[in-house]
Amino acid sequence: MSHLIAPSILAADFANLQKEIEMVNQSEADWFHIDVMDGVFVPNISFGMPVISAIKKHAKKPMDVHLMIVDPDKFIKDFKKAGADILTVHYEVCNHLHRTVQTIKQEGMQAGVSLNPHTPVAVLEDIIADLDMVLIMSVNPGFGGQSFIENTYKKIKQLRELIKKTGSKALIEVDGGVSDQNIEKLVDTGANVLVAGSFVFKSKNPKETIKKLKRL
Repeated sequence: MSHLIAPSILAADFANLQKEIEMVNQSEADWFHIDVMDGVFVPNISFGMPVISAIKKHAKKPMDVHLMIVDPDKFIKDFKKAGADILTVHYEVCNHLHRTVQTIKQEGMQAGVSLNPHTPVAVLEDIIADLDMVLIMSVNPGFGGQSFIENTYKKIKQLRELIKKTGSKALIEVDGGVSDQNIEKLVDTGANVLVAGSFVFKSKNPKETIKKLKRL
């Protein structure tokens, strides 16, 4: 499988959101990546169900929703209703991760688990076989435009080995500081899905930038 590109809507121009969504629809991007922040788990607040529902009305590609919130179990049904196709929760906030993953799947969504930069891959050993995706944060979550953390490559390698050892079908997604400078190395190391925010939406020609990332 060639790598997938998921532009992060957090970096889009919110005053022209429909236009930005249509640009992604027309581009070579594979998914929409949507970060939900609550100001508690991370020091920022983004958007909730009404905005996601509005995006869903225009999006023609799968919606990859990343919950950076405490107590995500409360909202699983709501995010399904709002239009999420893939729902990713953070390992760091789930006391009963297996149950959370099963609930996401029961609602008909693919289930992902995200790891913060300081969280080791080994914590997923007992759940990796149940996951559709693992999201490795290559910056500290909460804000866009941060610099890429180099230790990410090591974590991708470790995760790739764990997936192979367990026979898991989980995809490896990387979010944070992805650009044309590191995407080839990330894919070579084992990443399947690359989230790009500022690098895409702040570029002169976002559609061409996505094309470039897709073909590197």
